[in-house]
Amino acid sequence: MSDFEIVRREDFSDVTYLLEIRHPQMAKAARPGQFVIVMEHEHGERIPLTIADFDRDKGTITLVIQAVGKTTKEMQQNCSVGTRLHAMVGPMGIPSHIGQARKVVCVGGGLGVAPVYPQARAYKQAGAYVIGVLGFRNKGLMFWEDKFRQVCDELIVCTDDGSAGRAGFVTAALADVLEREHPDLVVAIGPMPMMRASCDVSRPFGVKTMVSLNAIMVDGTGMCGSCRVSIDGHTKFACVDGPDFDGHLVDFAELQNRQ
Repeated sequence: MSDFEIVRREDFSDVTYLLEIRHPQMAKAARPGQFVIVMEHEHGERIPLTIADFDRDKGTITLVIQAVGKTTKEMQQNCSVGTRLHAMVGPMGIPSHIGQARKVVCVGGGLGVAPVYPQARAYKQAGAYVIGVLGFRNKGLMFWEDKFRQVCDELIVCTDDGSAGRAGFVTAALADVLEREHPDLVVAIGPMPMMRASCDVSRPFGVKTMVSLNAIMVDGTGMCGSCRVSIDGHTKFACVDGPDFDGHLVDFAELQNRQ
């Protein structure tokens, strides 16, 4: 029997759910920006999932998952408190660099809200002034607003349809923040178009913008090559060279064409 016991589950919507898994050694080693590779059962596929949270005291790793493919839909049906995953390998990937920035804007879009949380918390713990900008399609898909309020000095919640918070995309809110705050760094995690648009917004302000390209990974070990990306003209692989990259150096046009 595997040791990867699910100790908590929470459903945020009909497609988005949280699994908290007991693994003390991994919780101790985990850092913001890293991911794990999970197998639900012995004959299942290996899928990379970003670490959304880790609790060293409890010895747990938290994953926030969207049921969009065969395995994530199976996990949504089968994974409940008390069940176990067949395998969970990690933490993998290069941890996010938490430097000396004094003011940071953490932008999360959709499922990207989950992986940007450990970074927001880490910057807050490092003494930075943290501004959170979270975007969802509608109020029904929102999650973790309370967690972000605990680690952010300011929090802006946006919904595409205006059903909660500010109406519109996170990029409009980001532009407003850049105009008034002049931060040292922007961290943007979410769908590819959202990260690209965030970089387009921040570029005229000259603010370094880090993006996480975890969404393009498949096998998570550099073997399949599907997460190949051009960074400042050089070929990198998101799973082994990232997943964090300077967004102003990412060739998003090439990346989106490949996707």
